[in-house]
Amino acid sequence: MAVKPLRPCRKPGCSALTREGYCPAHKPKKAPRQESAQWHDWYSLDVWTDDLRPAQLLRQPFCAECARRGIRTRATVVDHVKPHRGDWALFIDPSNHQSLCARCHNRKTALEMAERRRKS
Repeated sequence: MAVKPLRPCRKPGCSALTREGYCPAHKPKKAPRQESAQWHDWYSLDVWTDDLRPAQLLRQPFCAECARRGIRTRATVVDHVKPHRGDWALFIDPSNHQSLCARCHNRKTALEMAERRRKS
């Protein structure tokens, strides 16, 4: 069986030799399993796909964030105003839903995740 040749670590400035991509000192840490994996399947339940999501998009067909800036953009995503983090009552509460375009939803989610990382 052939053995991979030794190569310099991929970390700029590190000259350690390794058969992996990075030496042990610079090997990227694997991200821990996302807690969202526990409740991600909720988004495929009938209560979400057949009831809550379509009702919200009918109630509020335009992006709430774009509307605050005076822009009229069709909403495609139903967002939780306050992240539910596995709280079923908060997940299904219609007063916790808002309609957003994909761009605004992705921006909001990225900001929330960055804030969460900063706190931990």
